[in-house]
Amino acid sequence: MEEEFEALDLGDPRRDRRAKALLKRLAAKPTESIPGACDSWGETIGAYRFLGNPEIEWTDVMAPHWQCTAARMRSCPVVLCIADTTELDFNGQETEGFGPLSYEAQAGMYLHPTYAVTPDREPLGVIDAWMWAREARDASGQRGGLKESVRWTESYERVAEQAATMPETRLVYVTDREGDIAALMKRADELGHPADWLIRSQHNRKLSEASRLWETVEASAVLGEISFILPGRAGQKAREVKQTLRAQRVKLPGASGPTVTCVLAQEIGAPASMRPVVWRLLTNREADNIDAVVELIDWYRARWEIEMFFHVLKNGCKVEALQLSQIDRVERALALYMVVAWRIARLMRLGRTCPELDAGLFFDADEIRGAFVLAKKPRPKTPITLNQIIRLIASLGGFLGRKSDGEPGAKTLWIGMQRTMDAASTIRALREDDA
Repeated sequence: MEEEFEALDLGDPRRDRRAKALLKRLAAKPTESIPGACDSWGETIGAYRFLGNPEIEWTDVMAPHWQCTAARMRSCPVVLCIADTTELDFNGQETEGFGPLSYEAQAGMYLHPTYAVTPDREPLGVIDAWMWAREARDASGQRGGLKESVRWTESYERVAEQAATMPETRLVYVTDREGDIAALMKRADELGHPADWLIRSQHNRKLSEASRLWETVEASAVLGEISFILPGRAGQKAREVKQTLRAQRVKLPGASGPTVTCVLAQEIGAPASMRPVVWRLLTNREADNIDAVVELIDWYRARWEIEMFFHVLKNGCKVEALQLSQIDRVERALALYMVVAWRIARLMRLGRTCPELDAGLFFDADEIRGAFVLAKKPRPKTPITLNQIIRLIASLGGFLGRKSDGEPGAKTLWIGMQRTMDAASTIRALREDDA
Protein backbone atom coordinates (compact mmCIF):
# COMPACT_ATOMS: atom_id res chain seq x y z
CA MET A 1 0.00 0.00 0.00
CA GLU A 2 2.88 2.38 0.76
CA GLU A 3 3.86 2.72 -2.91
CA GLU A 4 0.38 4.04 -3.79
CA PHE A 5 1.01 7.15 -1.68
CA GLU A 6 4.74 7.49 -2.31
CA ALA A 7 4.21 10.63 -4.42
CA LEU A 8 1.67 12.17 -2.02
CA ASP A 9 2.07 15.93 -1.60
CA LEU A 10 -0.50 17.70 0.56
CA GLY A 11 1.64 20.77 1.09
CA ASP A 12 2.97 19.72 4.50
CA PRO A 13 5.10 16.63 5.32
CA ARG A 14 3.07 16.14 8.50
CA ARG A 15 -0.13 15.82 6.48
CA ASP A 16 1.59 13.37 4.14
CA ARG A 17 2.74 11.22 7.05
CA ARG A 18 -0.72 11.29 8.62
CA ALA A 19 -2.41 10.28 5.36
CA LYS A 20 0.01 7.40 4.82
CA ALA A 21 -0.39 6.18 8.39
CA LEU A 22 -4.18 6.38 8.20
CA LEU A 23 -4.25 4.53 4.88
CA LYS A 24 -2.11 1.78 6.43
CA ARG A 25 -4.44 1.49 9.44
CA LEU A 26 -7.59 1.35 7.30
CA ALA A 27 -6.02 -1.26 5.00
CA ALA A 28 -5.04 -3.40 7.98
CA LYS A 29 -8.53 -3.24 9.53
CA PRO A 30 -10.97 -2.44 6.73
CA THR A 31 -14.08 -3.59 8.62
CA GLU A 32 -13.33 -1.51 11.72
CA SER A 33 -14.48 2.02 12.47
CA ILE A 34 -11.83 4.74 12.33
CA PRO A 35 -11.23 4.56 16.12
CA GLY A 36 -11.13 0.76 15.89
CA ALA A 37 -8.55 0.87 13.09
CA CYS A 38 -6.26 3.30 14.95
CA ASP A 39 -3.77 2.01 17.53
CA SER A 40 -4.32 4.67 20.18
CA TRP A 41 -6.54 7.54 21.20
CA GLY A 42 -3.88 10.01 20.07
CA GLU A 43 -3.76 8.38 16.65
CA THR A 44 -7.56 8.51 16.48
CA ILE A 45 -7.58 12.23 17.25
CA GLY A 46 -4.94 12.76 14.57
CA ALA A 47 -7.06 10.85 12.04
CA TYR A 48 -10.12 12.99 12.74
CA ARG A 49 -8.06 16.17 12.53
CA PHE A 50 -6.75 15.07 9.15
CA LEU A 51 -10.24 14.29 7.82
CA GLY A 52 -11.52 17.59 9.18
CA ASN A 53 -8.75 19.76 7.70
CA PRO A 54 -10.44 22.13 5.20
CA GLU A 55 -7.12 22.80 3.47
CA ILE A 56 -6.93 19.19 2.24
CA GLU A 57 -8.82 18.37 -0.94
CA TRP A 58 -9.91 14.76 -1.38
CA THR A 59 -8.70 14.91 -4.99
CA ASP A 60 -5.18 15.69 -3.70
CA VAL A 61 -5.40 12.64 -1.41
CA MET A 62 -6.24 10.39 -4.39
CA ALA A 63 -3.79 12.00 -6.83
CA PRO A 64 -0.87 9.61 -6.19
CA HIS A 65 -3.15 6.58 -6.62
CA TRP A 66 -4.38 8.03 -9.91
CA GLN A 67 -0.75 8.38 -11.02
CA CYS A 68 0.06 4.78 -10.03
CA THR A 69 -3.05 3.56 -11.83
CA ALA A 70 -2.03 5.39 -15.00
CA ALA A 71 1.42 3.77 -14.81
CA ARG A 72 -0.16 0.33 -14.57
CA MET A 73 -2.45 1.15 -17.51
CA ARG A 74 0.48 2.07 -19.76
CA SER A 75 1.82 -1.48 -19.55
CA CYS A 76 -1.42 -2.92 -21.00
CA PRO A 77 -2.48 -3.01 -24.68
CA VAL A 78 -6.17 -2.59 -23.74
CA VAL A 79 -7.73 -1.15 -20.57
CA LEU A 80 -11.45 -1.12 -19.78
CA CYS A 81 -12.47 2.10 -18.01
CA ILE A 82 -15.70 1.14 -16.24
CA ALA A 83 -17.91 3.97 -14.98
CA ASP A 84 -20.89 3.64 -12.66
CA THR A 85 -22.77 5.52 -9.94
CA THR A 86 -23.62 4.15 -6.50
CA GLU A 87 -25.72 5.52 -3.66
CA LEU A 88 -24.15 5.80 -0.22
CA ASP A 89 -26.96 5.65 2.31
CA PHE A 90 -26.10 7.43 5.57
CA ASN A 91 -29.71 7.59 6.74
CA GLY A 92 -30.05 8.40 10.42
CA GLN A 93 -26.68 10.15 10.65
CA GLU A 94 -26.52 13.88 11.23
CA THR A 95 -23.96 14.93 8.67
CA GLU A 96 -23.98 18.43 7.22
CA GLY A 97 -24.23 18.48 3.44
CA PHE A 98 -25.98 15.19 2.73
CA GLY A 99 -29.02 15.16 0.44
CA PRO A 100 -31.88 12.88 -0.60
CA LEU A 101 -31.27 9.61 -2.44
CA SER A 102 -33.62 7.58 -4.66
CA TYR A 103 -36.24 8.02 -1.98
CA GLU A 104 -36.55 11.56 -0.67
CA ALA A 105 -36.65 10.29 2.92
CA GLN A 106 -33.20 8.72 2.57
CA ALA A 107 -30.13 10.82 3.27
CA GLY A 108 -26.67 10.37 1.81
CA MET A 109 -24.52 11.08 -1.23
CA TYR A 110 -23.47 9.71 -4.59
CA LEU A 111 -20.15 8.33 -5.78
CA HIS A 112 -19.32 8.04 -9.50
CA PRO A 113 -15.88 6.50 -10.06
CA THR A 114 -14.19 5.26 -13.22
CA TYR A 115 -12.49 1.95 -12.48
CA ALA A 116 -9.70 0.64 -14.72
CA VAL A 117 -9.41 -3.12 -15.31
CA THR A 118 -7.72 -5.29 -17.91
CA PRO A 119 -9.80 -7.48 -20.25
CA ASP A 120 -8.70 -10.35 -17.97
CA ARG A 121 -10.38 -8.41 -15.12
CA GLU A 122 -7.31 -7.41 -13.17
CA PRO A 123 -8.26 -4.19 -11.32
CA LEU A 124 -5.67 -1.50 -12.04
CA GLY A 125 -7.21 1.22 -9.88
CA VAL A 126 -9.54 4.20 -9.79
CA ILE A 127 -8.71 6.79 -12.47
CA ASP A 128 -11.41 9.35 -11.82
CA ALA A 129 -14.32 10.04 -9.45
CA TRP A 130 -17.10 12.47 -8.64
CA MET A 131 -18.87 12.81 -5.31
CA TRP A 132 -21.97 14.89 -4.68
CA ALA A 133 -25.20 15.22 -2.73
CA ARG A 134 -28.51 15.97 -4.39
CA GLU A 135 -30.40 19.12 -3.64
CA ALA A 136 -33.91 18.70 -2.21
CA ARG A 137 -36.87 19.27 -4.51
CA ASP A 138 -38.46 22.70 -4.37
CA ALA A 139 -42.18 23.47 -4.03
CA SER A 140 -42.73 22.77 -7.73
CA GLY A 141 -41.04 19.37 -7.50
CA GLN A 142 -37.90 20.49 -9.35
CA ARG A 143 -34.41 19.68 -8.14
CA GLY A 144 -31.61 22.21 -8.45
CA GLY A 145 -27.95 21.60 -9.05
CA LEU A 146 -25.97 20.15 -11.93
CA LYS A 147 -27.79 17.68 -14.14
CA GLU A 148 -26.45 14.30 -13.03
CA SER A 149 -26.32 12.82 -16.53
CA VAL A 150 -23.47 15.24 -17.25
CA ARG A 151 -21.22 13.05 -15.07
CA TRP A 152 -21.20 10.35 -17.73
CA THR A 153 -20.03 12.68 -20.48
CA GLU A 154 -17.47 14.28 -18.18
CA SER A 155 -16.07 10.91 -17.15
CA TYR A 156 -15.69 9.93 -20.82
CA GLU A 157 -13.81 13.20 -21.40
CA ARG A 158 -11.41 12.35 -18.56
CA VAL A 159 -10.79 8.93 -20.11
CA ALA A 160 -10.17 10.63 -23.46
CA GLU A 161 -7.61 12.90 -21.79
CA GLN A 162 -5.89 9.83 -20.32
CA ALA A 163 -5.80 8.22 -23.77
CA ALA A 164 -3.72 11.11 -25.09
CA THR A 165 -1.00 10.34 -22.52
CA MET A 166 -0.74 6.62 -23.36
CA PRO A 167 -0.71 6.15 -27.15
CA GLU A 168 0.33 2.48 -26.87
CA THR A 169 -2.76 1.60 -24.78
CA ARG A 170 -6.29 1.45 -26.16
CA LEU A 171 -8.82 2.70 -23.60
CA VAL A 172 -12.44 1.53 -23.70
CA TYR A 173 -15.09 3.42 -21.72
CA VAL A 174 -17.67 0.90 -20.45
CA THR A 175 -21.02 1.68 -18.82
CA ASP A 176 -24.34 0.06 -18.02
CA ARG A 177 -27.70 1.45 -19.20
CA GLU A 178 -27.39 4.72 -17.24
CA GLY A 179 -24.62 5.74 -19.66
CA ASP A 180 -26.87 5.44 -22.73
CA ILE A 181 -26.84 9.18 -23.36
CA ALA A 182 -26.85 10.71 -26.84
CA ALA A 183 -24.75 13.67 -25.67
CA LEU A 184 -21.96 11.31 -24.55
CA MET A 185 -21.83 9.55 -27.93
CA LYS A 186 -21.95 12.87 -29.76
CA ARG A 187 -19.11 14.25 -27.64
CA ALA A 188 -16.97 11.18 -28.31
CA ASP A 189 -17.65 11.60 -32.03
CA GLU A 190 -16.63 15.28 -31.86
CA LEU A 191 -13.36 14.35 -30.15
CA GLY A 192 -12.63 11.71 -32.79
CA HIS A 193 -13.00 8.78 -30.39
CA PRO A 194 -9.62 9.03 -28.63
CA ALA A 195 -11.07 6.30 -26.39
CA ASP A 196 -13.51 3.65 -27.56
CA TRP A 197 -16.83 3.31 -25.76
CA LEU A 198 -19.14 0.37 -25.03
CA ILE A 199 -22.55 1.13 -23.52
CA ARG A 200 -25.52 -1.06 -22.71
CA SER A 201 -28.52 0.24 -24.65
CA GLN A 202 -31.44 1.56 -22.64
CA HIS A 203 -33.40 3.39 -25.35
CA ASN A 204 -35.00 1.70 -28.35
CA ARG A 205 -34.28 4.65 -30.62
CA LYS A 206 -36.31 5.42 -33.70
CA LEU A 207 -34.06 5.06 -36.75
CA SER A 208 -36.65 6.00 -39.36
CA GLU A 209 -40.41 6.27 -39.75
CA ALA A 210 -40.65 2.51 -40.12
CA SER A 211 -37.83 1.12 -37.96
CA ARG A 212 -36.46 1.10 -34.44
CA LEU A 213 -33.00 0.17 -33.22
CA TRP A 214 -33.66 -3.05 -31.33
CA GLU A 215 -35.99 -4.58 -33.91
CA THR A 216 -33.58 -3.71 -36.73
CA VAL A 217 -30.73 -5.57 -35.06
CA GLU A 218 -32.92 -8.52 -34.08
CA ALA A 219 -33.90 -8.94 -37.73
CA SER A 220 -30.27 -9.34 -38.79
CA ALA A 221 -28.52 -12.68 -39.26
CA VAL A 222 -27.12 -14.65 -36.32
CA LEU A 223 -23.32 -14.48 -36.37
CA GLY A 224 -22.76 -17.29 -33.87
CA GLU A 225 -23.22 -18.35 -30.28
CA ILE A 226 -21.41 -17.89 -26.99
CA SER A 227 -21.66 -19.67 -23.64
CA PHE A 228 -20.37 -18.71 -20.21
CA ILE A 229 -21.08 -19.18 -16.52
CA LEU A 230 -23.21 -16.41 -15.07
CA PRO A 231 -22.09 -15.83 -11.45
CA GLY A 232 -24.64 -16.37 -8.71
CA ARG A 233 -26.21 -13.29 -7.15
CA ALA A 234 -29.26 -12.18 -5.12
CA GLY A 235 -30.26 -15.69 -4.13
CA GLN A 236 -29.72 -17.15 -7.63
CA LYS A 237 -27.17 -19.89 -8.20
CA ALA A 238 -24.50 -19.63 -10.85
CA ARG A 239 -25.62 -21.14 -14.15
CA GLU A 240 -24.50 -21.62 -17.72
CA VAL A 241 -25.86 -19.10 -20.21
CA LYS A 242 -25.96 -19.62 -23.97
CA GLN A 243 -26.60 -16.64 -26.22
CA THR A 244 -27.00 -16.03 -29.93
CA LEU A 245 -25.06 -13.03 -31.22
CA ARG A 246 -26.08 -10.43 -33.78
CA ALA A 247 -24.52 -7.11 -34.76
CA GLN A 248 -25.52 -4.28 -37.07
CA ARG A 249 -23.97 -0.95 -38.00
CA VAL A 250 -26.58 1.83 -37.79
CA LYS A 251 -26.78 5.62 -37.80
CA LEU A 252 -28.45 7.08 -34.75
CA PRO A 253 -31.18 9.71 -35.20
CA GLY A 254 -30.42 13.38 -35.84
CA ALA A 255 -28.38 15.22 -38.40
CA SER A 256 -25.26 14.83 -36.26
CA GLY A 257 -26.16 11.39 -34.90
CA PRO A 258 -23.08 9.12 -34.89
CA THR A 259 -22.84 5.80 -36.70
CA VAL A 260 -22.54 3.00 -34.17
CA THR A 261 -22.52 -0.79 -33.91
CA CYS A 262 -25.39 -2.36 -31.98
CA VAL A 263 -24.72 -5.86 -30.62
CA LEU A 264 -27.56 -8.13 -29.51
CA ALA A 265 -26.69 -11.05 -27.20
CA GLN A 266 -29.88 -13.04 -26.61
CA GLU A 267 -30.11 -16.06 -24.31
CA ILE A 268 -31.52 -19.28 -25.70
CA GLY A 269 -32.86 -22.19 -23.66
CA ALA A 270 -33.15 -20.24 -20.40
CA PRO A 271 -34.73 -22.19 -17.50
CA ALA A 272 -38.48 -21.59 -17.26
CA SER A 273 -38.07 -19.96 -13.84
CA MET A 274 -35.34 -17.58 -15.03
CA ARG A 275 -35.57 -14.37 -17.00
CA PRO A 276 -33.49 -14.75 -20.19
CA VAL A 277 -30.24 -12.76 -20.22
CA VAL A 278 -30.46 -10.24 -23.05
CA TRP A 279 -27.83 -7.57 -23.66
CA ARG A 280 -28.03 -4.83 -26.27
CA LEU A 281 -24.74 -3.01 -26.53
CA LEU A 282 -23.77 0.13 -28.43
CA THR A 283 -20.21 0.93 -29.42
CA ASN A 284 -18.22 3.12 -31.79
CA ARG A 285 -16.15 0.07 -32.78
CA GLU A 286 -16.91 -1.97 -35.86
CA ALA A 287 -17.72 -5.63 -35.25
CA ASP A 288 -18.24 -7.42 -38.53
CA ASN A 289 -17.26 -10.93 -37.42
CA ILE A 290 -17.96 -13.28 -34.53
CA ASP A 291 -14.57 -12.80 -32.87
CA ALA A 292 -15.03 -9.03 -32.67
CA VAL A 293 -18.53 -9.44 -31.22
CA VAL A 294 -17.39 -12.00 -28.63
CA GLU A 295 -14.62 -9.62 -27.57
CA LEU A 296 -17.18 -6.86 -26.97
CA ILE A 297 -19.37 -9.23 -24.92
CA ASP A 298 -16.36 -10.26 -22.82
CA TRP A 299 -15.52 -6.61 -22.22
CA TYR A 300 -19.06 -5.87 -21.11
CA ARG A 301 -19.08 -8.85 -18.75
CA ALA A 302 -15.96 -7.39 -17.11
CA ARG A 303 -18.20 -4.52 -15.97
CA TRP A 304 -19.01 -6.75 -12.99
CA GLU A 305 -15.65 -5.74 -11.48
CA ILE A 306 -16.96 -2.31 -10.51
CA GLU A 307 -19.88 -3.99 -8.75
CA MET A 308 -17.34 -6.01 -6.78
CA PHE A 309 -15.47 -2.78 -6.00
CA PHE A 310 -18.69 -1.22 -4.64
CA HIS A 311 -19.39 -4.41 -2.66
CA VAL A 312 -15.99 -4.25 -0.96
CA LEU A 313 -16.32 -0.51 -0.35
CA LYS A 314 -19.75 -0.77 1.27
CA ASN A 315 -19.68 -4.15 2.99
CA GLY A 316 -15.98 -4.71 3.54
CA CYS A 317 -14.92 -1.17 4.39
CA LYS A 318 -18.38 -0.28 5.77
CA VAL A 319 -18.14 3.29 4.50
CA GLU A 320 -21.87 3.89 5.04
CA ALA A 321 -21.22 3.54 8.79
CA LEU A 322 -18.79 6.49 8.83
CA GLN A 323 -19.82 8.99 11.51
CA LEU A 324 -18.39 12.30 10.41
CA SER A 325 -20.01 15.67 10.88
CA GLN A 326 -19.59 17.15 7.37
CA ILE A 327 -19.74 15.77 3.86
CA ASP A 328 -16.27 17.05 2.97
CA ARG A 329 -14.85 14.89 5.78
CA VAL A 330 -16.67 11.88 4.37
CA GLU A 331 -15.18 12.65 0.95
CA ARG A 332 -11.63 12.63 2.36
CA ALA A 333 -12.33 9.32 4.09
CA LEU A 334 -13.79 7.85 0.88
CA ALA A 335 -10.65 8.84 -1.01
CA LEU A 336 -8.66 6.59 1.33
CA TYR A 337 -11.21 3.80 1.41
CA MET A 338 -11.38 3.63 -2.40
CA VAL A 339 -7.69 2.75 -2.45
CA VAL A 340 -8.23 0.13 0.26
CA ALA A 341 -11.21 -1.40 -1.59
CA TRP A 342 -9.24 -1.52 -4.86
CA ARG A 343 -6.38 -3.40 -3.17
CA ILE A 344 -8.69 -6.04 -1.71
CA ALA A 345 -10.48 -6.53 -5.04
CA ARG A 346 -7.16 -6.69 -6.90
CA LEU A 347 -5.68 -9.31 -4.59
CA MET A 348 -8.78 -11.47 -4.95
CA ARG A 349 -8.69 -11.27 -8.75
CA LEU A 350 -4.91 -11.76 -9.11
CA GLY A 351 -5.10 -14.80 -6.85
CA ARG A 352 -7.32 -16.32 -9.53
CA THR A 353 -5.83 -15.03 -12.78
CA CYS A 354 -2.11 -14.94 -11.84
CA PRO A 355 -1.85 -17.62 -9.14
CA GLU A 356 1.88 -18.30 -9.58
CA LEU A 357 3.04 -14.75 -8.79
CA ASP A 358 5.45 -14.43 -5.88
CA ALA A 359 3.49 -13.67 -2.70
CA GLY A 360 6.31 -11.36 -1.61
CA LEU A 361 5.28 -8.88 -4.30
CA PHE A 362 2.08 -8.14 -2.37
CA PHE A 363 2.77 -9.10 1.27
CA ASP A 364 5.76 -8.45 3.48
CA ALA A 365 7.55 -11.20 5.42
CA ASP A 366 5.73 -10.50 8.71
CA GLU A 367 2.32 -10.66 7.03
CA ILE A 368 3.16 -14.00 5.41
CA ARG A 369 4.54 -15.36 8.67
CA GLY A 370 1.50 -14.10 10.58
CA ALA A 371 -0.88 -15.89 8.21
CA PHE A 372 0.91 -19.22 8.68
CA VAL A 373 1.06 -18.78 12.47
CA LEU A 374 -2.68 -18.06 12.71
CA ALA A 375 -3.52 -20.95 10.39
CA LYS A 376 -1.25 -23.23 12.49
CA LYS A 377 0.44 -24.51 9.36
CA PRO A 378 4.17 -24.94 8.71
CA ARG A 379 5.62 -22.61 6.15
CA PRO A 380 6.67 -24.54 3.03
CA LYS A 381 10.29 -24.56 1.96
CA THR A 382 9.36 -23.75 -1.64
CA PRO A 383 8.58 -20.14 -2.66
CA ILE A 384 5.06 -19.13 -1.65
CA THR A 385 2.77 -18.13 -4.50
CA LEU A 386 0.09 -15.44 -4.43
CA ASN A 387 -2.70 -18.01 -4.73
CA GLN A 388 -1.33 -19.98 -1.78
CA ILE A 389 -1.22 -16.97 0.53
CA ILE A 390 -4.61 -15.68 -0.67
CA ARG A 391 -6.25 -19.03 0.09
CA LEU A 392 -4.48 -19.20 3.45
CA ILE A 393 -5.56 -15.69 4.43
CA ALA A 394 -9.12 -16.35 3.23
CA SER A 395 -9.22 -19.49 5.38
CA LEU A 396 -8.75 -17.20 8.40
CA GLY A 397 -11.91 -15.43 7.25
CA GLY A 398 -13.99 -18.58 6.92
CA PHE A 399 -13.03 -19.93 3.50
CA LEU A 400 -13.14 -23.74 3.70
CA GLY A 401 -11.17 -24.50 0.55
CA ARG A 402 -13.21 -27.51 -0.52
CA LYS A 403 -13.08 -28.58 -4.17
CA SER A 404 -16.62 -27.31 -4.70
CA ASP A 405 -15.84 -23.90 -3.14
CA GLY A 406 -13.78 -22.54 -6.02
CA GLU A 407 -11.54 -19.59 -5.22
CA PRO A 408 -12.00 -17.25 -2.22
CA GLY A 409 -14.42 -14.34 -2.42
CA ALA A 410 -13.94 -10.79 -1.24
CA LYS A 411 -15.64 -11.22 2.14
CA THR A 412 -13.47 -14.07 3.43
CA LEU A 413 -10.42 -12.22 2.10
CA TRP A 414 -11.07 -8.90 3.88
CA ILE A 415 -11.88 -10.69 7.18
CA GLY A 416 -8.76 -12.84 6.87
CA MET A 417 -6.60 -9.86 5.96
CA GLN A 418 -7.66 -8.07 9.11
CA ARG A 419 -6.57 -11.02 11.27
CA THR A 420 -3.33 -11.35 9.29
CA MET A 421 -2.44 -7.67 9.74
CA ASP A 422 -3.09 -7.95 13.47
CA ALA A 423 -0.73 -10.93 13.64
CA ALA A 424 1.92 -9.08 11.62
CA SER A 425 1.70 -6.10 13.98
CA THR A 426 2.19 -8.42 16.96
CA ILE A 427 5.23 -10.02 15.33
CA ARG A 428 6.78 -6.60 14.70
CA ALA A 429 6.10 -5.47 18.27
CA LEU A 430 7.70 -8.61 19.71
CA ARG A 431 10.75 -8.15 17.52
CA GLU A 432 11.14 -4.54 18.66
CA ASP A 433 10.86 -5.62 22.32
CA ASP A 434 13.56 -8.23 21.83
CA ALA A 435 15.78 -5.61 20.22
